[in-house]
Amino acid sequence: MKQISSLLSAAAVAALITACGQSTTAPEASAETPAPEASKAETSKSDGPQVGDKIGQSDAERQAAKEASIAAKAAEQARKQEEIKARGVTEIGWEDLMPEGEEERLAKMYQSQMAMLYGGGGIAEGSAADTMVQIGTFNTVKALDGKKVRIPGYTVPFEYGSKAQITQFLLVPYFGACIHSPPPPPNQTVFVSTEDPIQLKDLAQAVWVEGILHAQTQESDLADAAYTLEMTHIEKYEY
Repeated sequence: MKQISSLLSAAAVAALITACGQSTTAPEASAETPAPEASKAETSKSDGPQVGDKIGQSDAERQAAKEASIAAKAAEQARKQEEIKARGVTEIGWEDLMPEGEEERLAKMYQSQMAMLYGGGGIAEGSAADTMVQIGTFNTVKALDGKKVRIPGYTVPFEYGSKAQITQFLLVPYFGACIHSPPPPPNQTVFVSTEDPIQLKDLAQAVWVEGILHAQTQESDLADAAYTLEMTHIEKYEY
């Protein structure tokens, strides 16, 4: 009986090992099984929720909300334009500061400067000629003299510091002018003054400057300006 019992136990163990081996061995993948199509995966992603979507909001509702936001911004812009007109202010761009034919004259001056720099063997770094040269003229648009204007640009203060109280600064058409790159032409540089001191903390932020414009020359260590402006208002430029 002991031998029969031992044989039965051995048989049971062998059957158990065989069953376990069958259950743990994964079937080999068929080489002919097609891979999931990429287009289906992309479709499933696009069908999912997008950033800003609300639960239960349909495509039509999202489109309506977008259109309402655009309309609200347009209405706000129109309101601001009405306020500007009410103050008797004219909105101008930097091209408006250049008299007729000035762009052609400026192009010729730049060509002459480039020919001088690269036609004579270049300029040695650190030499007296290795300086940022302001190219251009002091030609102005006389019709703008004494006019209330509003113009966007970047500020270049004469004093730096988080608590510096600024009463004078330059307004230029591009960021980095007079600091990291040569100054613009004099008639593309505005010398701004204000009676009420302000703080300029972020020079990379463009601003709208409003005030009375004068066709008056003003020299400074950073750049010379063909225009001056008595500032009455400044605000952040919204891109």
